[in-house]
Amino acid sequence: MKFPQKHTLEQIATIIDAEYVGTHDFPVLGMNEIHVVTPGDIVFVDHPKYYKAALKSAATIVLINKRVECPEGKALLISDDPFRDFNKLSKYFKPFINADKSIADSAIIGSNTIIQPNVFIGNNVTIGDNCLIHANVSIYDGTVIGNNVTIHSGTVLGADAFYYKNRPGYRDKLISSGNVVVEDNVDIGAACTIDRGVSASTTIGAGTKIDNQVQIGHDTIIGKKCLFASQVGIAGCVVVEDEVILWGQVGVKSGINIAKGTEIFAQSGLGHSTDENKKYFGSPATEARERFKEMAYIKRLPEIIKKIQ
Repeated sequence: MKFPQKHTLEQIATIIDAEYVGTHDFPVLGMNEIHVVTPGDIVFVDHPKYYKAALKSAATIVLINKRVECPEGKALLISDDPFRDFNKLSKYFKPFINADKSIADSAIIGSNTIIQPNVFIGNNVTIGDNCLIHANVSIYDGTVIGNNVTIHSGTVLGADAFYYKNRPGYRDKLISSGNVVVEDNVDIGAACTIDRGVSASTTIGAGTKIDNQVQIGHDTIIGKKCLFASQVGIAGCVVVEDEVILWGQVGVKSGINIAKGTEIFAQSGLGHSTDENKKYFGSPATEARERFKEMAYIKRLPEIIKKIQ
């Protein structure tokens, strides 16, 4: 998330009541999670395991719970609870605005776009030309939809990220301030759920086709001309390159990369990144040809055991 205007390190420290290391006028342009940070961003870190990654990331302001040596060209915000203070900044710069009608006045809807009854369109949503939005679709604040997009009934775009910190006695929610971007010529089936990014965008690439009852997690980037069958579940922060096919009930682990042209057969569980233009099957998924060989060998085990007895 980029701020509407540049702020200073001192201003940010005042908002969250934190100490800072760096010049008072050090520029702060936004805040993001570590996988999408750019210079001028704040990134938060609250576990020693991830200190090094945060300090070496592209972010130039690190919100951290320990006083450490500040890398050259960067600044620190010292907090006893970076998770809490990252949430505080999210609320400050992108507060929740309740809806007072089914289609917000701030929504922009293109020409020849059809909005069926009982659709909810939130604040600052943009929908392009020649789209068809079927009944009972919910499009949360800030969603951007391109041209020639079809969305079927019961789909929700922009629900919060499934992201919690374990606290004594409860789980603390990380506030989502990102959005969903759907590019041109995308079809989205009925009862799909596409979560907004925590601080950036969850993106569906041009020409991608999504079947019914598909879940796509926060900050996942889907490439162009992908094909997802029913009941596919993709966790957060996954990169799916162009022309990937995921057949029914495929489950995908967070934080991995699915290379261009990958095909995952039905009911597979993918827990690792893939190679380009290869097919995978099984749970855990491996290359399909090798998995089918293994299954053939297993099928022959009774025959082999009889021969050696």
